[in-house]
Amino acid sequence: MSVKIMALEAENVKRIKAVALTPSPTGLTIVGGNNNQGKTSVLDALAWALGGDRFRPDAAQRDGAVAPAHLKVKLSNGVVVERKGKNASLTVTDPTGRRSGQQLLNAFVEPLALDLPRFMEATDKEKADILLRIIGIGTELHTRDMEIKALYDKRTFTGQLAAQKKHFAEELISYPDAPEEPVSASDLIRQQQEILARNGENQRKRQQFHELARQRDAALEEMHRLDERIAELTAQREEVSKKHTLLFAQAMDASKTAEQLQDESTAELEASIRDIEEINRKVRANLEKSRAEDEAAQYDSEYKRLTEAIAQKRADRMALLNGADLPLPGLGVEDGALTYNGKHWRDMSGSDQLRVAAAIVRRLNPDCGFVLLDKLEQMDMTTLQEFSAWLETEHLQAIATRVSTGSECQIIIEDGMVKDAETSLPPVTEKPQQKSWTKGAF
Repeated sequence: MSVKIMALEAENVKRIKAVALTPSPTGLTIVGGNNNQGKTSVLDALAWALGGDRFRPDAAQRDGAVAPAHLKVKLSNGVVVERKGKNASLTVTDPTGRRSGQQLLNAFVEPLALDLPRFMEATDKEKADILLRIIGIGTELHTRDMEIKALYDKRTFTGQLAAQKKHFAEELISYPDAPEEPVSASDLIRQQQEILARNGENQRKRQQFHELARQRDAALEEMHRLDERIAELTAQREEVSKKHTLLFAQAMDASKTAEQLQDESTAELEASIRDIEEINRKVRANLEKSRAEDEAAQYDSEYKRLTEAIAQKRADRMALLNGADLPLPGLGVEDGALTYNGKHWRDMSGSDQLRVAAAIVRRLNPDCGFVLLDKLEQMDMTTLQEFSAWLETEHLQAIATRVSTGSECQIIIEDGMVKDAETSLPPVTEKPQQKSWTKGAF
């Protein structure tokens, strides 16, 4: 059975003067009141008592209070948590009367349950990472985180060294015109001799180049002369070839007898010659269309193949999620972001966001049966009732604050103390018990 908060006593914590409350064991218990009356201080007191010094308020002691801050929380597993004294020292007593410390509380108190807005305000990726860790890849994520941290630490150390070296270098005098390494006179003489030798070789190569260039230019002139001659001979050959063709045709015609002679129509050829460009245009158009159709068919086939592959990947992915032990049916991860019933966080209703957050936080530590919520004034009565009904179905307890003094608030805080108020959230929640303040007792 998950642990619930049975009762709270708080004195001189932040804006609290003296408050005692007994929340409903399941469903929603709303702590209402106007601004700056001490509502949020109630949640801060619970978080400090159960979460330890990491949840200690910056100004834990109430301004003007003579007595030190005092906290006492009774849990459903029989554990009693108390902070008192000048240093607000912690005492945790189990049902057998044995005293312990924060380590015992850490076993069944989930830190995010004490600060649910921290989860709700996280990025989509952070929410998704928490869910994925819950359903079985937490170890891998932790390994990656450790690797990243190691690299980050190494980078930080390297950056510090780089900054130190840069600062040291900036303080040193430099001479831009000086060589990188010290040189001797013998080195300079050797370098001079090497340069002179290279210069002599360069001069020889220049002379060789000039001679080769002269020979190249002469060869090019000869090529141009031969090209001109070739062009002349080619033109002459074409003339002779045309003459030969004509004479050959004439000779063939002359060889025919009068009886064999028959005029032939050239109309079809003339039409073909006349229409050849149009014909070729149409041929090219057909060929282009055929190629385009072939390409379209190929792309269409590839599109269908990819569609099938995507569908299979999505099916595999959905099967993986469906096979996981999800904190809440309908939860999923799309493109690295948390989803619920196909909706991203920003598209969820307020009650769905609370439902998702509470379910995930509960799964992080199933022994923790409660969550703390601040600033529920943005929710209407319908949303509050829906969320409270779901909490009761899930046997979860939520203690929340709301800037209101209406009937939806089971407890009203005024000037740091509990004020009489209607104590039910009709028609959903069970009527909680209201207690008068008696210091040191529940």
